Amino acid sequence: MSDSLKISGLTVIRGTKTVVRSVDIEVVPGQVTALLGANGAGKSSLVLAIAGVLKPTGGTVAIGSSELTGKQPHVVRAAGVAAVPEGHRVLGGLTVKENLEAAGSMHSRSELSSAVNDALQLFPELGERLDQKAGTLSGGQQQMVALAQALVSRPKFLLADELSLGLAPLVVKRLANAVAQIAHQGTGVLLIEQFTTIALKLATTASVMERGEMRWSGTARDLEANPEVLHAAYLAGKSS
Repeated sequence: MSDSLKISGLTVIRGTKTVVRSVDIEVVPGQVTALLGANGAGKSSLVLAIAGVLKPTGGTVAIGSSELTGKQPHVVRAAGVAAVPEGHRVLGGLTVKENLEAAGSMHSRSELSSAVNDALQLFPELGERLDQKAGTLSGGQQQMVALAQALVSRPKFLLADELSLGLAPLVVKRLANAVAQIAHQGTGVLLIEQFTTIALKLATTASVMERGEMRWSGTARDLEANPEVLHAAYLAGKSS
């Protein structure tokens, strides 16, 4: 089996607040790991620290023996970890094609063409809009572009933060199917998702964060069978 993405004892401080405290989590190639918890639990900060956007104050991020802790985002991406941050982040003034090509700057011309074509096979609807400015797309289409951008880098691991936020149910289903296909093709996915039923249906393993700490980890099926774990975490988040 290929090496996993392992996060061990990761701690992140933003300002004067510890937003992630000694978190352990593992993302296995070809599997979806759901990361759940209330707003403010530290999930997005964890993703940004793994991706190199935030600098951790403790712990490690590694793929096998290759340590990525505190590396610049472009180094983390080159090592095989691509993040899709919350909020449909695309280069609105550029076309869909230009967005995808910009995400593959590390590739040769032929590799870039192949990577873009592979991403368009997953989202054929974008192929009809290659010359359209990304900023004029619907929210769902922009999220497809953001996800396709990440895939153009041919990641070993994908960090997907709230793909479904603010989107219609049909689009959410479309994106969920894409995540399942991405994992089936061998990419490890760390999925943060507000719709817990969708996340757990896709996931093999799941973890629950509460106030910056990991409160529970196990199989997705076990978490489905013990909904009180999630209920307690979300209640704690609302009361904090």
